[in-house]
Amino acid sequence: MPPLVEARGIGKQFPGVRALDDVSLSVGTGEVVALIGENGAGKSTLLKILAGVQSPDSGSLLVDGQPVRFRGVQDALGAGIALIHQELNLADNLDLAGNVFLGREPRRAGFIRTAQMHREAAEWLRMVGLNLDPAMPLSHLPIGRQQLVEIAKALSTRARLLIMDEPTSSLSARETETLFAVVRQLRASGVSVLWISHRLGEVKELADRVVVLRDGRNAGEIPDRSGIEHDTMIRMMVGRDVDRLARRPSHPPGEVVLEVEGLRTPAHPQHPVSLSLRGGEIVGIAGLVGAGRTELLTTLFGVTPAVGGRVAVAGRPVDLRTPRDAIRAGMALVPEDRKHQGLILEMAVRENMSLVSLWPESHAGFVDSRAERRLAEQMIPALAIKTPGDRQAVQFLSGGNQQKVVLAKWLALKPKVLLLDEPTRGIDVGAKAEIYDLVHRLAGQGLAVLFVSSEMEEILSLADRALVMHEGRIAGGLARHDLSEERVMRLAAGGTGRQSA
Repeated sequence: MPPLVEARGIGKQFPGVRALDDVSLSVGTGEVVALIGENGAGKSTLLKILAGVQSPDSGSLLVDGQPVRFRGVQDALGAGIALIHQELNLADNLDLAGNVFLGREPRRAGFIRTAQMHREAAEWLRMVGLNLDPAMPLSHLPIGRQQLVEIAKALSTRARLLIMDEPTSSLSARETETLFAVVRQLRASGVSVLWISHRLGEVKELADRVVVLRDGRNAGEIPDRSGIEHDTMIRMMVGRDVDRLARRPSHPPGEVVLEVEGLRTPAHPQHPVSLSLRGGEIVGIAGLVGAGRTELLTTLFGVTPAVGGRVAVAGRPVDLRTPRDAIRAGMALVPEDRKHQGLILEMAVRENMSLVSLWPESHAGFVDSRAERRLAEQMIPALAIKTPGDRQAVQFLSGGNQQKVVLAKWLALKPKVLLLDEPTRGIDVGAKAEIYDLVHRLAGQGLAVLFVSSEMEEILSLADRALVMHEGRIAGGLARHDLSEERVMRLAAGGTGRQSA
């Protein structure tokens, strides 16, 4: 028999990015196939194409061996393919039945047939192990049971293939076990599942087969359960010759500048984080999506006040309740989203550079224009910012030069600790190299740098050492001589490794 669903030679390109290049995948009837890969491997794009959210630029889709072309989500649902997003698509203000049939309520003469909807919803809910009153408000259920309601909703469309994107990311261990039991039951009843997860332990437990993507291409396949091993999956996901990565010499570390003990973030209050950072040291924070990396930086900077713990900068304890507290202590944060959180795009280069150093000291709303001009004259050549002049609106600069303006804004304060969240996201290769050179130069001057990156090569080539986060905690630390893609991925996926935070 042909596969239930098959993708052949799928290609998809976005401006400046080739997301998928000749990717193929198939799922048989009653089969659980895991799709894995690093961040940016192309998994999400492939899911959206299979579910009718996006159209491929090339290649073909087949259902039951017959070519299909999806013009939208409804076409995919009609073919029996339903996508369950990582963020649940449910309505808290409706009851369970209303959520199961959301947008597809049975009607007569324009009126919803409530009794019929409740009766049918009860059947679908029982299929996923929820023997509950369909009139119960969704808001009364914990997140794990809401996930099961989402599955019941997908099944009610007569779905034959459920695409589940990181389905356990917000579930407890008990809720995860319940979901696993439901997936096994669905497989036994002939429903297929395409399971996407960074948690390789659950892939090993559930999947019949594993398909690996890397850099938008097929990187290989593990064709049966007997070959699904943690290290095998990591090697296939990584797959690059790390010896070719250029590693610059590390800088001799100075005194401890940042000390963090038992810091508990609002996002992961159950996992205290401890680390230290020395002057002249560049420390990278690696981990998978949802590991809590950005949340750690925003808590350190006072954007989200800590639930508990102690922070000291240059030996002095600090109470970081607001960003102003962090700035006074000598910390600076370059955020992940520079356009919305780092810059005021309509303002000039010189005005953006002076936002944190001169504007707070303005008198009656007036900024010292001569001091602002001197700052721009100093920073533009120092950071090699390419701009027609300091009065150019920052929105017209390239991504790399915009990032340099954000850096200039904070460097004007002469901070002791520089926090960088995805410092080279969305900028070209040449600009990346310039940012790397700048960071190394700053470290050489004694600045302590703590940066988050989803790019493995960036962690390996920039960091003196790396801390790897998993589900809100530091799973391990790797000194420079121990750094490798395989070791980082093992820790990021919940494995064990060296502890050197």
